[in-house]
Amino acid sequence: MSVEARVQELLATGDLRGAATSAIQGFGPKVLGYLRSILRDDNDAADAFSNFAEDLWRGIGGYRGEASFKTWAYKLAWCAAMHVRSDTYRRLGRRLETGEASGLAADVRTRSVVRDELQRRGLDRLRATLTPEEQTLLFLRLDQQLAWNEVAEVLSGVGEPVEPATVRKRYERLKADLAKLVREQGMSE
Repeated sequence: MSVEARVQELLATGDLRGAATSAIQGFGPKVLGYLRSILRDDNDAADAFSNFAEDLWRGIGGYRGEASFKTWAYKLAWCAAMHVRSDTYRRLGRRLETGEASGLAADVRTRSVVRDELQRRGLDRLRATLTPEEQTLLFLRLDQQLAWNEVAEVLSGVGEPVEPATVRKRYERLKADLAKLVREQGMSE
């Protein structure tokens, strides 16, 4: 059974705690990798992941099913990443790591090992040229294989709605730009 199906099943039976646990454990490693890639700092990614886990845990009762749970989870992760990057967050300081959600987040972080350090360094050089929005677009479309409407939903965040057609156009331009950059840097070999 997929993580999505398991979470949906638990939500249908009213087991919010079980659904949140399954979601954090099932989606957590990919979410953490996503946060590392767009924040480019393991400490910031850990902070954002803790925020994501706590937001998911507290907000799961508000999930309305308008998008897949996976899409909703990545929207929470995107908002957590942007929160960590904001000056307001820096002024407020760190959240205390308490509660069951933080414990789950810590467990997923410690079990998630960076699989290929050399590849990560090469990709980090490319990622450094991308905006967080561009990185999110690539991650959600390529790594998570979300549909255009789901990617648009995540990127809409709390601001202006983003249309799926706009996201698709951004993706095509970004793909062409990256291909050119890879050729220029001799990374296509």
